[in-house]
Amino acid sequence: MRGLIFYLLVLIVSVSSAQIVHSKKTFMLGSPFEMTVVANDTIQANQYINQAIEEVKRIEHLISDWIPTTQVSKVNQNAGITTVKVDQEVFELIERAIKISKLTNGAFDISYASMDKIWKFDGSMKEMPSEEAIKNSVAKVGYQNIILNEKESTVFLKNRGMKLGLGGIGQGYIADKVKALLLESGCKSGIVNVSGDVFAWGKQPDGKPWTVAIVNPMNKNKVFATFPLEDSAVETSGSYEKFVSFNGKRYSHIIDPRTGYPATGIVSVSVFAKTTELADALATGVFVLGVDTGLDLINQLKGIECIIVDDKGVVHTSKNIDMKKFEK
Repeated sequence: MRGLIFYLLVLIVSVSSAQIVHSKKTFMLGSPFEMTVVANDTIQANQYINQAIEEVKRIEHLISDWIPTTQVSKVNQNAGITTVKVDQEVFELIERAIKISKLTNGAFDISYASMDKIWKFDGSMKEMPSEEAIKNSVAKVGYQNIILNEKESTVFLKNRGMKLGLGGIGQGYIADKVKALLLESGCKSGIVNVSGDVFAWGKQPDGKPWTVAIVNPMNKNKVFATFPLEDSAVETSGSYEKFVSFNGKRYSHIIDPRTGYPATGIVSVSVFAKTTELADALATGVFVLGVDTGLDLINQLKGIECIIVDDKGVVHTSKNIDMKKFEK
């Protein structure tokens, strides 16, 4: 469950302002999508928002693994058979995803879609799968078996049954592309929220920055910190509503693609970065890595910060976040 533990606080501007803040909520990519723009009037605002929606649709029809005609679906359909030529932007997105897989030692892996779905988080699961079933469930997973040919712009999955799923990075990529398109079109300030992958740029008409509020997943009615979001992104991964418990241990719906076991010890991760794509992928990776290893990774990355809430409700932050400055 992603994007449910923080809310955007958009301040109401005075009617004397020369510009307006206009928002639209819709449902895209199988998830909530919200676009907020600063514009001269509602006509211009709706033009920006319609551009954003068309860009989401364009990219969805390139990278979705649910639509059978997309380039990523064609890569999956030809796993273990042949290479597939893809557009440069698809190739480069997959290439960047592999780099993050290496950075996280496989905790983030777009070939996670190859996993057998043996864990159920709908209340129907009464006992844990066997060790053998868990091990077998990830037998086809492995970013090392994604073969890229930069010269030919082709992608090849070495093993039959392998699949790519760009859900853990694609929504962030879409948010970045929407922001870039609108900025190029003259929209100097706004927020794009793709199911919790959020990028904010510019300022509100009154000169104040956009603000994101972090909510404690143990008490979703309580905001414990608010942060200005200035030309940057935040993404939250959480398991506070989708999990199973066996023998007193809580297992999240986010599966470690290296082992087949659900991640444990964390209920939410919020990552701040200069691109939504990077925040998106790292949030998943940190969730799987756990508190200590995850924080150690983030602390080595320039310009990246994170907030982790563990399964005891304790808040952990990376070294450059001073919670006292932002606590409510």
